[in-house]
Amino acid sequence: MLFGRIDHIGVAVEDLDGAVKLYGERFDMREQHRETVESQGVEAVLLEIGEGHVELLRPLSEDTPVGKFIAKRGAGLHHVAYQTDDIDRTLGAVREAGLELIDQEPRIGIRGSRVAFLHPRSTGGVLTELVEPVH
Repeated sequence: MLFGRIDHIGVAVEDLDGAVKLYGERFDMREQHRETVESQGVEAVLLEIGEGHVELLRPLSEDTPVGKFIAKRGAGLHHVAYQTDDIDRTLGAVREAGLELIDQEPRIGIRGSRVAFLHPRSTGGVLTELVEPVH
């Protein structure tokens, strides 16, 4: 199997604290981790949901990928992230399958995980993230 499980669902938001409050009060999701990821231009909050997470993403500026996403489409579902134990092997497999990669090599994501994105043009319109967590 290529992926271990869904790691998280990424949601682009304009008001991070308001979104944390909404998810906390309405869905009873507890904030697990908060981090600014300069390399991705976001402030991110992970909320617990079973074995996975909802990742709320607030852009640090309008010219970041999430900032451009919100400007074009508005706040909402941004990406689906799948966990893998070996991101290098998984990138090779998706490359062999003919999928278009945004990231040719993994980069560092939230909590030090290794991540890479696949272009929505090749994944049915869904921005897809591969995540190899730090063990």
